[in-house]
Amino acid sequence: MNDLTVTEDTLLGGRVRLFQPKDGYRAAIDPVLLAAAVPARAGQTVLDVGSGTGAAALCLAARVHGVALTGIERDRETLALARRSADANGVAAEWIEGDVLAPPVVVLARQFDHVISNPPYRSAERGQRSPHAAKAAAHSIGDADFDAWLAFCAARVRDKGTLSLVLPAGELSRAIAVIERRMGGLTVLPLWPKHGAEARRVILQARRGGRAPSRVLPGLVLHDAEGGYTEAAEQVLRHAGPL
Repeated sequence: MNDLTVTEDTLLGGRVRLFQPKDGYRAAIDPVLLAAAVPARAGQTVLDVGSGTGAAALCLAARVHGVALTGIERDRETLALARRSADANGVAAEWIEGDVLAPPVVVLARQFDHVISNPPYRSAERGQRSPHAAKAAAHSIGDADFDAWLAFCAARVRDKGTLSLVLPAGELSRAIAVIERRMGGLTVLPLWPKHGAEARRVILQARRGGRAPSRVLPGLVLHDAEGGYTEAAEQVLRHAGPL
């Protein structure tokens, strides 16, 4: 990692220290919101699929003390940053190097109380790829692989456990088509950029063995008329409140 420029940043109002590359993919608010949606309790196990630098997992650990974290990430340098960030935050976590689409046996043999993921979603045919290779790799995946990624996530959830995903709104129908064949109790939480604007991101959650009908929640408005965060968003993004 000698030629990788790294910055130290903070999330959750300074509760989480995060080391990440200066260039390329950098954590924004998506992993913070994802972590806030997980109904985890102390003592439960959590798998972060495609964990990156560990932002979502570490935000969850800051909100719910005593969870047992595992992350799987294919990029070795990114995984090293996750380990560094976990150490800086005093969080004990298991970080596994591996490709979600060809996962190691050590992960395939286990199930977890909660699985979380901010999956890659943009195939090479969709939109314009980032000129930065690492950022493009973090966001790019073909349709078949996207389905396989979601199927892997669902299979890692134990009975009565949950799967939580943060997704572009345009990928919601495809994700539901994959998840509802394997899990129930689907809940969609829209993330509105501001009042009156279409949601660009959603959080999709499902429960293993859940039988409740699917629901669309009121959602969270992120920005006020002046462009700052709403009070409700501040509670989640800065004060570690749950969604």
